[in-house]
Amino acid sequence: MTQIRTEMRIVDPQNPDPTALQQAGSVIREGGLVAFPTETVYGLGANALNADAVARIFKAKGRPSFNPLIVHVPDIDSARELVAVWTEEAEKLAQHFWAGPLTLVLPKSHAIPDIVTGGGNTVAVRIPAHPIAQALLRSAGVPIAAPSANRSNQLSPTLAKHVVKGLNGRIDMILDGGATSGGVESTVLSLVESPPRLLRPGLITPAEISEVIGVIQVGASSHIETERVPLLSPGMLTRHYAPQTPLLLAANDGAETVKALLEQGLKVVWLAFQSQTTCTDLQVVVMPQDAEGYASRLFAELHRWDSMGVDRIVVSALPQGEKWLAVADRLQRASQGEAH
Repeated sequence: MTQIRTEMRIVDPQNPDPTALQQAGSVIREGGLVAFPTETVYGLGANALNADAVARIFKAKGRPSFNPLIVHVPDIDSARELVAVWTEEAEKLAQHFWAGPLTLVLPKSHAIPDIVTGGGNTVAVRIPAHPIAQALLRSAGVPIAAPSANRSNQLSPTLAKHVVKGLNGRIDMILDGGATSGGVESTVLSLVESPPRLLRPGLITPAEISEVIGVIQVGASSHIETERVPLLSPGMLTRHYAPQTPLLLAANDGAETVKALLEQGLKVVWLAFQSQTTCTDLQVVVMPQDAEGYASRLFAELHRWDSMGVDRIVVSALPQGEKWLAVADRLQRASQGEAH
């Protein structure tokens, strides 16, 4: 891929620089790519109504064409314009959770190019809550298709430097708004099924959704292994959100797994819930014991240790419960499902 100059602009989320946002909006309107922070992770945005611009996202990320994108809009009226059917459930959920980390999958309107939906007949839409994302949408004046701003299947970015690592020279602009707060991607709910189905767990739990619209189908979101099949949602491939360093999910606290790896002479980092005895070849990271805190740090820690030359990343087994579904999902995909 031909290298281009990627411009970095630091933007204060509490007081976004109008000049930087005007420039970024112009880049989007002209068919360019802009990485920007949301309340979940950094997104890589293009004009969702411009098929050629959206194609640049797939090229920059090395993303398979059948893997759809989420379309970000500034308000509910804009979301309604992008779908063929706006259901009563969609209205209730939008009023309750938007702006916020909930993505709704609905039948798409003719305005949405097929490339955005991976060739499928549904579109995923949401309203981001982050002030920079909102300001960019207003400046651009068009809906913005935006997957996470990373190379395909690799770790999602929660800092601008993570975006630089994967996409520098591949995109036009990065808006550096500091660390994202949520740390994992949005909850995705399909409203084309009855009852609605959770396609990807995220920061909003199934219980919170059920309080608004009643029963939904939960279970584990599908792990897709076949290629070139239109998907309803991003984040459904078996291997996703993965570091380069092999990541091992422990069946318990991970002590036996760590011991065995150290005996093989490997350098190990251990994401644990409490302090552990350390040695030269072992680094221990004490992770938050609440799901929200854990999620906000997970990708940042994986990015950090992926660049430190360790041989294995071991993760202690997570607590049970709905609040941990999103973290468990990301770790399962990052490890390719291997339990240890």
